[in-house]
Amino acid sequence: MNRLIRPLHCLILVALLGGVPASAVLAEAPSAAVPVYADNWQLRRLMQPTEGELLREARGEVVIYDGLTDKQVESALSLHTQRIRSMMFVGTVMTDDEGAPQMDDYGLFVLQDEGC
Repeated sequence: MNRLIRPLHCLILVALLGGVPASAVLAEAPSAAVPVYADNWQLRRLMQPTEGELLREARGEVVIYDGLTDKQVESALSLHTQRIRSMMFVGTVMTDDEGAPQMDDYGLFVLQDEGC
């Protein structure tokens, strides 16, 4: 029963927080070689998980990441191949070659087609 409750708690937490707006993307300090994830818990969780978070993933926890850019998703998938089974991405924002979010005619982010 605990196995079912933990993912449910994660989903409730994401729902309560309202997700992170797609505009809150990876922040980098000027001329910093290491990205700063402090203001985006999803990126911190994805790219720099704690040992406890890795342990929960090893036990089967899946984290749903919402509103990240396609480049952030690609980076995570290539850097953390051993953790792919613990990741799910929704609302992925498409970007141009420079990494800027693509916008539609209404000024909304263009999202990756989920195929659902």
